Amino acid sequence: MRLLYTKPELEDLSQGSRISFARQFRLMTQDEVSDKLGLTGECKRRTMTRYEKGDRNPKDDRAMEISKILNVSFNAIKKYDFKEPIDIFYVMMWLEELIPHYQIDISKVPKVNQDNINQIKQFLDEWELMGNKRLKREITYAEYIEWKLTYEVK
Repeated sequence: MRLLYTKPELEDLSQGSRISFARQFRLMTQDEVSDKLGLTGECKRRTMTRYEKGDRNPKDDRAMEISKILNVSFNAIKKYDFKEPIDIFYVMMWLEELIPHYQIDISKVPKVNQDNINQIKQFLDEWELMGNKRLKREITYAEYIEWKLTYEVK
């Protein structure tokens, strides 16, 4: 049996929108996620609704639980503080969902921290490779989103 794939819509770059996108991509309801989180009572969905609308932000341990339930990288749905370059990677991937086909050029970035620049270049190379596979129809859009949601920095 093959499930019908419907592309989720990303409203903005907020943590709540990213959680909602990942949940919809996994074809899960808020109730299903709430059940797996162990939430109970008549208003068990309220917590997920608040997370997704941005009325509340899950603490890191709860966001980690949600990432496991949704089978996505914690980095894809965590709250970004931009202390590490990895946050930039994920924002760029999410930005692509809002603004398809945008281009990034880091050729003029000063070499402030060569390790960070090398890490960014490695990420961009991997991302370009996957994007090209998608354009050549070697992978589906769903497979491309799967890669983005589960991407881990090496």
